[in-house]
Amino acid sequence: MNLTFPTLPSAQTLCDAVCESTLIQIRGRVAAVSGGNIEIEGMTAPVGAVCRIRMAGNQTCLARLIGFQGVRPILAPLAFPDGVAAGDEVELLATRARIHVGPELRGRVINALGEPIDGRPLPAGLQPAELERDCPDSLKRPAISKPLETGVRAIDAFLTCGLGQRIGIFAGSGVGKSTLLSMLVQGTAADTIVVGMVGERGREVREFIEHSLGPDGMKRTIMVAATSDQPAALRVQAAWTATAVAESLRDAGQNVLLLIDSVTRFALAQREIGLAAGEPPTTRGYPPSVFAMLPRLVERAGTTEQGSITAFYSVLVEGDDTNEPIADTLRGLLDGHVVLSRELASQSHWPAIDILASLSRLQTRVVSPEVREAAEILRRSMAEYKRNEDLINIGAYKAGSNPHLDQAIAIREPLKQLICQATLEAKSGQTDRLTQTHLEMVRLANALKGVNAALQQGAETPQPNGGTP
Repeated sequence: MNLTFPTLPSAQTLCDAVCESTLIQIRGRVAAVSGGNIEIEGMTAPVGAVCRIRMAGNQTCLARLIGFQGVRPILAPLAFPDGVAAGDEVELLATRARIHVGPELRGRVINALGEPIDGRPLPAGLQPAELERDCPDSLKRPAISKPLETGVRAIDAFLTCGLGQRIGIFAGSGVGKSTLLSMLVQGTAADTIVVGMVGERGREVREFIEHSLGPDGMKRTIMVAATSDQPAALRVQAAWTATAVAESLRDAGQNVLLLIDSVTRFALAQREIGLAAGEPPTTRGYPPSVFAMLPRLVERAGTTEQGSITAFYSVLVEGDDTNEPIADTLRGLLDGHVVLSRELASQSHWPAIDILASLSRLQTRVVSPEVREAAEILRRSMAEYKRNEDLINIGAYKAGSNPHLDQAIAIREPLKQLICQATLEAKSGQTDRLTQTHLEMVRLANALKGVNAALQQGAETPQPNGGTP
């Protein structure tokens, strides 16, 4: 006789059920408010727990447990703690934060708590999901082997991305970071787009919806927004919420494009929380928790057996210094980096991508050998021009003295026509744009190869006097 036993719930599930039960409630009291954080006494809970503070006048404030000061739990409020007083009641709601997610959120704008902010109610059919779940098992991640069409010719040609790749967009202020993100939204071939706006200006949220997305783009987009005026804990949580939404769609078998703008403001918000909680400052004042959170955030993107999350994380570099701590850390964590140049932006070269300073670590795996060779040839030509640009600009270079530089000068304009484009040119709808971009790149590279072969043959041809030309 075969006996079957019911599957028992995990200890975490049982603990959450106890916390959410109306029969058993865990409560404490506010002991102190310091630096925007709240110390409580009379109760304990694990890090990451969600609590509710009951203030005078039936006002409430949600908060997350971020650490301990001795034996006292420290809460980071998800709203400004105005009105919180010593002795206010604190109630434990859940040991782990959850939001409700699902494909039904397409076309909607929500905040970091998963609540709609577009004036409409949440749709039916959403499922609860943990906000900070574990990263996929590294040995169960399928290899990235398929190219992703972004519609941005400079990226598709020289920085070809794979489905499930994680890329950083490194830029100073005012060099076209938001413009490039809008081009990616319009042109990338993805089932659903999830946009996380972390610490952005309030006006930019609506502008991004109306001008960058438009009605058609919004139909396949879910936006999570936490503006710069909101508490640091909400700004941090916005990045986790956007990632959790993308994970739920990946689990449903979709290929998702995740855009986080920006990871720098995520790090700044966590720095604010960490320093207020008593963490020691390290490089440029960032506490250790910032550098622990960054890999946890970016490693949740990528491929699984069900689907993929291709992620672009914008990095606002401080003073155009791409070696500052956050930029340097992310460059080592991600699968590639797109560097925007202020010099190119000042020349109205859009998108202002510095091809020579940028890299896609997976390009060689997702393109053919012919395309890979073409990219290398054209990069060498661009590097040759860059090395001699000052001589060319002041008129000191004499044509014919360096055949390779002559080629680089001759091909400069066709190359600019390939990699420069207006924002609306990236809009999806055309077929085989990636293939067309690669064919044009191969054509330019073959032209250079033909000239090189002719020069080499001429150099080796014997002259009547026994010399060479």
